[in-house]
Amino acid sequence: MNLQENTFLVTGGASGLGDATATAIVEAGGRVVIADLATSDGETTAKRLGDAATFVPVDITDEESFTAALDAAEPHGPLRGAVHCAGRGGDRVRILDRDGNPAALQSFRDVLEVNLFGTYNALRLAAARIARNEPVDGERGAIVLTASVAAFDGQIGQTSYTASKAAVHGITLVAARDLASVGIRVNTIAPGLFDTPMLARLRSDIREGLAAGVPFPKRLGSPTDYADMALALLRNSYANGETVRLDGAIRMAPR
Repeated sequence: MNLQENTFLVTGGASGLGDATATAIVEAGGRVVIADLATSDGETTAKRLGDAATFVPVDITDEESFTAALDAAEPHGPLRGAVHCAGRGGDRVRILDRDGNPAALQSFRDVLEVNLFGTYNALRLAAARIARNEPVDGERGAIVLTASVAAFDGQIGQTSYTASKAAVHGITLVAARDLASVGIRVNTIAPGLFDTPMLARLRSDIREGLAAGVPFPKRLGSPTDYADMALALLRNSYANGETVRLDGAIRMAPR
């Protein structure tokens, strides 16, 4: 797919992975709708990117809110793709605490509500909009989802987060097969340890220790690394149904 002069939706586009992806799309000559929380820096990001970017406040778990974000893309031309970066971290909660008490079920539900149901909501609504397009070179568009290496190497206390991201990985091939008949490709990126606002809250020595655990390159991933992969998956018409680990070959330890 050619990105130039085409329109894309990026959820979580106000910071981190989404910001880098939105920036890369604009630099490639595309147009972008940045969909993020009303409390985010989305407006600032859109202004920085200029006329090719629009910010729309969105709750990814809400159908009406997400539909409004898709509607905001229409004046810029047909929506050709979506990169879904929005999500949340998990609560570090073991199944049983030290006294043998079970973890609260609501905490588990809250993480899945955003990371799984929010992802499925974004996927289904974006796909419905992209399916209206006339095919170009046989395809109508592409969607990139975001999982995590936790989907494969979940650590102690990560049951909710791991379950949510493993589900996104599990959806990927099925979604690609479901949407093949309408010419929409679906892929997922599973990032490892990335230098995002989530990790920025950690002390510098902890961040350095995490980076040292990455086999090669021995650093935290950059949001631009993610953006490069997202754009490659949008562009490559034969990439479909795949979850790509983007992690410097790290395999997470149990804790």
